[in-house]
Amino acid sequence: MKARIQWAGEAMFLGESGSGHVVVMDGPPEAGGRNLGVRPMEMLLLGLGGCSSFDVVSILKKSRQAVESCEAFLEAERASEDPKVFTQIHMNFVVKGRGLKESQVKRAVELSAEKYCSASIMLERAGVEITHGYQIVELGQG
Repeated sequence: MKARIQWAGEAMFLGESGSGHVVVMDGPPEAGGRNLGVRPMEMLLLGLGGCSSFDVVSILKKSRQAVESCEAFLEAERASEDPKVFTQIHMNFVVKGRGLKESQVKRAVELSAEKYCSASIMLERAGVEITHGYQIVELGQG
């Protein structure tokens, strides 16, 4: 896996993934930025949420669950002193579908956290406390 980061002036950087996708990272005005992109630490949090959400949806589909929507809401706390690393992250999944089994949703969240989500496992090994929750929303027959 490769990435390229290019300084675009002031506090803005362009990140290009090995697959050719570009994202803008920028700082807030008080740090010399123009607030035109996500902060690098926000990008890390987004990556964690995306990695785990991918796992949860994939596991649910493989277990033949009728999942129609999955949202992950993440809240993170950071150290007050430099380096301002993440100290705690809570991830809450809202899974919507028809006839979803709670045991399968719980299993998908646990498997992602304990076995499949590289980002989550890497952050936990670095000392970040990551907790998980989930809600199931039953969609009516339509």
